[in-house]
Amino acid sequence: MYFDTQRDKLLKLNIKQLNPLTLAFIGDAVYELYIRNYVLTKNFEMSPHKMHIEAIKYVKAHSQSEFIKKLQDDLTEEEIYFFKKGRNAKSGTVPKNADVQEYRFATGFECLIGYLYITDKKDRLEYILEKIINY
Repeated sequence: MYFDTQRDKLLKLNIKQLNPLTLAFIGDAVYELYIRNYVLTKNFEMSPHKMHIEAIKYVKAHSQSEFIKKLQDDLTEEEIYFFKKGRNAKSGTVPKNADVQEYRFATGFECLIGYLYITDKKDRLEYILEKIINY
């Protein structure tokens, strides 16, 4: 899941200066890939459409919002900082299938995932993603 040729460039960035929506952008992709891999390994006999339906249960804003609420007590101060930075970012739009609060929490969740990915905190990222799967 880690692409070493680009990793070196990302590690040189000052992470606190990045726009939280940029972190959420990469966090969304990392999380989606993780969930798709998980769904595939658990349901490889399913059709791709059914796997997509299963993956949506994890990646929709409502689910991400619920996951981050359950995780908050397990987060470090720095992780909470990035979650809140993403949650408080103004994205300008909200999908029609999510309310504003859920969408903001989901954006904060994705920002946290992006932060962990870009800073190469593999163990912590894996721990959080495994916890989500077990909820």
